[in-house]
Amino acid sequence: MRIKEDIINGQVAEVKLVYKSKIKSCDRLQVHNAHQMANIFRSLWNVDNIELLEESKVMYLNKANRVLAIYPLSIGGVSGTVIDVKLVLVAALRLHASQICIAHNHPSGNTTPSRADKYVTENISKAAELLNMNLLDHIILTKDNCYSMAEEGDL
Repeated sequence: MRIKEDIINGQVAEVKLVYKSKIKSCDRLQVHNAHQMANIFRSLWNVDNIELLEESKVMYLNKANRVLAIYPLSIGGVSGTVIDVKLVLVAALRLHASQICIAHNHPSGNTTPSRADKYVTENISKAAELLNMNLLDHIILTKDNCYSMAEEGDL
């Protein structure tokens, strides 16, 4: 059989989906609001770069709002960074996440979401919904402040 020979000869890639956690579910951080999520994100941000470069990170949660993982999605330039919907969701699927929170910083210090921020939020929300996941929030961080799109009605 030719197909079997191609696989054996390495001409076809094999995909493995693996998720290993050493933390018991009851020991995971549990979040209840945007302020807590923002504090967790801020604790993982490089404070030397928060006013220099835009970065984005994604928090993955289970149904009980316990944090499964935080993924450093991208580092960009002074005025933008890429938030790739596919990358956000592939990690969510791998983690068996039920909920997602994305965050990025605005080096300018202005927490107002841009049109691009709103667009990517809408796309992630729609895509997550198709996979029975929920986008909880999109948080914009600055050095001293944050903006929750969920709390402000933009989600």
